Amino acid sequence: MTGWLPDDAETLFGPGAVADEAYDLLTVDVSADAWVTALRTARSTLGCTFFDWLSAVDEPGTGFQVCAHVVALGTGAGADTGASPAGGGVRRLLVRTTVPYEAAVLPTATGVYPGAAWHERETHEMFGVDFTGHPHLAPLLLPEEFEGHPLRKDFVLAARVAKAWPGAKEPGESHDGGPKRRQMMPPGVPDPNDWGPLKGQLPPAPARPARAPRAAGAGDRPPRRTRSVSEGSASQAPSLAPDRATAPGAPGASEAPASPRGRTPDVPWERPAKPAPDAEAPSEPPTGPRTEPAAGPVAEPPADASTEPPTTGEPHSGGGDPT
Repeated sequence: MTGWLPDDAETLFGPGAVADEAYDLLTVDVSADAWVTALRTARSTLGCTFFDWLSAVDEPGTGFQVCAHVVALGTGAGADTGASPAGGGVRRLLVRTTVPYEAAVLPTATGVYPGAAWHERETHEMFGVDFTGHPHLAPLLLPEEFEGHPLRKDFVLAARVAKAWPGAKEPGESHDGGPKRRQMMPPGVPDPNDWGPLKGQLPPAPARPARAPRAAGAGDRPPRRTRSVSEGSASQAPSLAPDRATAPGAPGASEAPASPRGRTPDVPWERPAKPAPDAEAPSEPPTGPRTEPAAGPVAEPPADASTEPPTTGEPHSGGGDPT
């Protein structure tokens, strides 16, 4: 017993039925002969009364895998069998079968799920699976004169071959004349000269001419001159900047290499470096006003002169108070 099935898959759906569950989806694979019986069991026994969709998948080397997705909503016949822990919630079931390419025929499921009529018409149109007993298996999406089944893996994607691109994509691809370059075909589209309305009418694609090898010694480049980081690039003339120049003969001074071109006096780095001042030369006197000493001998004050500073004001006589 698998998932919420009340019994074994072969007991419910017939011999050879295999059940598997993943991501809350129960999948049952049955044979093509038991297709309608399996759908009737899903509706009547398991309570899957809601029909969701029906379609097919092209499996290369195997055939067409037809799938029908039905849902049990928790009501109706068989709702209490194998109910979920919540007491009968939504349960999904996918019934699958496989038919070969050479005999892609299945009985219609419209007698069990009437809503499958629209889906069977689409599957018949896109994959070519024939549903016997269908009431009206007419084209649904494509025009009646359309040939082939678009969802098959062997269907030729001939949209660009049957109908030219209406607009210009690149220079030379307009309808105004001029040379037109052959367009690249997208994956799955055959050569228009091999398939389509222009079959055998187009010239072969021009082959790209092979590039001639270059002769040895012809147009060889001169050897590249290598320079170190300290020397700079080949376009720079070696010179000393004013802020890094040193006086000749001073410690750390070096002779500047001769410039291969003439000096330009208005360029800062081409100006001659100023010599550094001599270390033994006297320093310059301080700037500012300078007072010269008075000429002649300096008179000494008398011995009995008072050391008190002279008073200001008008001179007076007598020893009384001037006021």
